[in-house]
Amino acid sequence: MASACRLEKFDKCRGIFVAKKKGRRCTVFSTPALPKSGKLDARTVIQVIAHYLPENAILADEAVSSGYPYFNYTVTCAPHDYLNVAGGAIGDMMPVSTGAAIACRDRKVVCLEGDGSAMYTLQALWTQARERLDVTTVIYANRSYAILNIELARLGVGNPGLTTRLLFDLHDPTLDWVKLAEGMGVEAARAETAEQFADLFASAMKTRGPRLIEAVI
Repeated sequence: MASACRLEKFDKCRGIFVAKKKGRRCTVFSTPALPKSGKLDARTVIQVIAHYLPENAILADEAVSSGYPYFNYTVTCAPHDYLNVAGGAIGDMMPVSTGAAIACRDRKVVCLEGDGSAMYTLQALWTQARERLDVTTVIYANRSYAILNIELARLGVGNPGLTTRLLFDLHDPTLDWVKLAEGMGVEAARAETAEQFADLFASAMKTRGPRLIEAVI
C-alpha cells in the first residue's frame, strides 16, 4: 500500500501521515504507541524510537542481536531512510552515521549501536563533536558481544567453557558509555527504565548536535 500511495502531509493532530491514492486520501503511517512504563529492554527501546523518530530522519541500525527481532516497529513510524549493516561485520554504523550527518546536515541521524560493536569505532564520537553533527547514538548496553554468542551456537558449540564465555563478556570491567562519550566531547546520559529513555530520546529529537544515550538492557 505504501508503494502505491504518494505521501501528502503529516497530520499532527491525529499523529498520522496522509497519502493520496488515485484521487482519494488514505492513511499509510501512524505514530507507534509508546511502551508501558517500567523495565527497559530491546523491545521498549525501539518502541520509543519509532514513536519519536522525526520525519525525514536517517536511521543507521547496528543494534544487531538487540535490533533485528524488533525493527518492524519502525514500519509505521514517520517516513525515514534506513541504513543497515551488510553481511556479518560489526562496527560500521558509528562511522556510517557520521558520514550520513556530514552529507545531510539538515536531517536528524539516529544511530542504533550494540555496546560490543561500538567498541570497534567509538572514535567516531570525537568526529561528531568536532564537526557539530546532528547524530543521536543509542547504545544497547547488554554488556556482551551477544551476536558472537549467537554465531558460536550456529557453529554447534553447545556448551562453551568458562574461558570462551568470558571472551564475549563486557562486565569486567563494565563499560561506562556516558564517560566514554563525554571524554570524546559528546553529551551523554544513561537510561535504566522506559520512562528515562523516553524522556532522553524525546529531548534529543528536539535539539541539534551530537548526543549519546546508554540504554541499559
